[in-house]
Amino acid sequence: MHTGGRTLQADVANNNQKSEAQRNLVVRTLSARSTKGILECGPLRMRCALGCAGSRLQKREGDGASPIGTWMLRHAYFRSGRLPRPRTGLSLKMIRRDDGWCDASQNRNYNRPVSHPYPSSAEHLWREDGLYDLIVVLGYNDAPRVRGRGSAIFLHCAQPNFEPTQGCIALARRDLVRLMARLNAQTKIRIA
Repeated sequence: MHTGGRTLQADVANNNQKSEAQRNLVVRTLSARSTKGILECGPLRMRCALGCAGSRLQKREGDGASPIGTWMLRHAYFRSGRLPRPRTGLSLKMIRRDDGWCDASQNRNYNRPVSHPYPSSAEHLWREDGLYDLIVVLGYNDAPRVRGRGSAIFLHCAQPNFEPTQGCIALARRDLVRLMARLNAQTKIRIA
């Protein structure tokens, strides 16, 4: 079907591209050493914190860097009682007191969720400081998992002054909550 020189298929493809651009996230910084940046999602622009070592292509466990590249968003966690269940197209789980994430590179559950108490090193997702009240798990080093390449890379709530993270991307809590409604299982994040 023609509509003024354009086909309906072209219009649909154009709308799909716009929709995808509205969902995909881009983190921009001034340099690879920057610990602060701007996260873009369509017309939205939000301040963000990055790793204390900036960003790197060759990320290693414990180096404090955010991984440069394009990563899928896997799923999200939220802490009930601290915020209402956010609207999102991502799979969403409530954080439990025993939830953790293994960061011991020699452990069979490296870069996977675990339950505490855990016999190896693992982050606690239930935190008193509020940084993990809302977490989006990035598909970094998960398919396949490579020992020592980094673990627990999340989008999460930032400290009030946007202090650097240990490699995650952190947003103001209100911005992360607002962003959640735009995310789904096809959303990607590019850390440039």
